[in-house]
Amino acid sequence: MRPVSAVLALSLLAALLSSCEWEQPSAQSAPGVVETNPEIVNKYVSATRTQQATMRGGEMEVNIDAKLPSLEKQGRLQALRKISRLGQITYKALGFSGDSTVKQEVIARYLAAESEARDSGAIAITPANYKFKYKGRYVSNSTDAQILQVTPKRKAVGLFKGEIWVDAQTGMPLRESGEFVKTPSVFLRKIEFVRNYEMHDGVSFPTRIESTVDTRLVGKAELKISFSNFKPDEAQDDAGSGPGGESGNQTSGNLN
Repeated sequence: MRPVSAVLALSLLAALLSSCEWEQPSAQSAPGVVETNPEIVNKYVSATRTQQATMRGGEMEVNIDAKLPSLEKQGRLQALRKISRLGQITYKALGFSGDSTVKQEVIARYLAAESEARDSGAIAITPANYKFKYKGRYVSNSTDAQILQVTPKRKAVGLFKGEIWVDAQTGMPLRESGEFVKTPSVFLRKIEFVRNYEMHDGVSFPTRIESTVDTRLVGKAELKISFSNFKPDEAQDDAGSGPGGESGNQTSGNLN
């Protein structure tokens, strides 16, 4: 169990995929996947920087549900997710119910790895790491999204092949989904994920993550995370904190 769950934490960067229908590319585009206008990508990259800056110094409520179906084990953690002004992610546990193995070997290890896995520039969704192609458009009463196919320029842990949905007006991310091109261990066969965002005042915030990991030893592992009630914290100060910007008492792996 331990070798599987230790690397499982590095892979859970996903969100729940809402049911919807696709709009095909416009008449100006050839059928299927076509080259993407660089302006769309540049707007997206700029918007993600704004998004990250907005979330720094704030906190969100988080519910984390994890399951190992073949072992009939599951658990749920309620926590506060904080991002310091330096971008360090930490969690404060509010309550847990369920199996202790899931708590320590799945949830705790996810929390400990999340910041490194998500914030590393080496795996950021940018032209330095990915090729972008226009795939289609989705339009509803509340959403106008441009759908881009992303393909990593190299095989590396943390990079994925799949799609990103970009808000046509702001360039903010609305959804990311796909499959990681390289698993961090021979104990893992395949890692699939979807991550959803929701727009508030021109900025998108994560709302739900869902990931399925096909392991060689215990079958499928599932992780679902829901986010709510983002609150900026103007009083938060990194001064006096440790090298990571937070004190050691609230590190993401400490759930005791």
